[in-house]
Amino acid sequence: MRVLRTTFLLTALTLVLITLGAYFGGRNGMTMALVVAVIGNAFAYFFSDKIALWSSGAQPVSRKQVPRLYDVMERLAAKANLPVPKLYVVPEAAPNAFATGRNPSHASVAVTEGLLQLMTDDELEGVIAHELSHVRNYDILISSIAATIAGAITYLARMGLWFGYGGRDDDREGSGLAGILMLILAPFAAFLLQLGISRQREYSADATGARMVGQPYGLISALQKLGAYNKRIPTTAVSPTTAALCIVKPMFGSETLSSLFSTHPPLEDRIAALREMTVVPQR
Repeated sequence: MRVLRTTFLLTALTLVLITLGAYFGGRNGMTMALVVAVIGNAFAYFFSDKIALWSSGAQPVSRKQVPRLYDVMERLAAKANLPVPKLYVVPEAAPNAFATGRNPSHASVAVTEGLLQLMTDDELEGVIAHELSHVRNYDILISSIAATIAGAITYLARMGLWFGYGGRDDDREGSGLAGILMLILAPFAAFLLQLGISRQREYSADATGARMVGQPYGLISALQKLGAYNKRIPTTAVSPTTAALCIVKPMFGSETLSSLFSTHPPLEDRIAALREMTVVPQR
């Protein structure tokens, strides 16, 4: 069902791109949109994990380097009947974590140095269970597709300014205005799409992670710490694109309107939902 949902999302968003391309650029615009969509989707499917890890500066780590992280990951992966993801550490003081990859067999989980230093064993277990839940639910693939489509829409909007959306002499002024509006609104619309996908998946991963561990209290404590520290320590490694994958919203240099358009639901709501859970341990 999750694979069908992902396929439907990919197809639907590709059709949106083609429709936009046809509307603003006619046959040529539709062709360009189709090419961008096909290339973008294929690129996202096979390389999104590498892009996310590279952009955050994540480094692969061995069991010898972080035995505590490997112990928790291997124990929970076995409990969830999942392959053990590749493990990475991001040289970042702000505590956070994210999972990426196209499926459970090609998944990676990255944690920051700040998270490893800050979390107790129970809290680390809660964080890792949350990230494994994203892997199990195929959230990492859906997020990658959404991010790629967002990038494609932005690219088309910018290309439209260069090509004039058809080039009709009597419509140049209107086309120019449409181009400016698309340049502003298309990335915003794509971001809203990412927002709609991301918010619900965090609640689901919290609940699945709590069931995986057998209790929600480690994750509750971890979320409380993560929320407090990410209000004080700006991120220096995680990019805005990767931020949608993180367990909590990182703090960037400018936070003017970010709280209104966060890809994460409020931490208070997530913690409240966890407190209300009647957890049946996962078998």
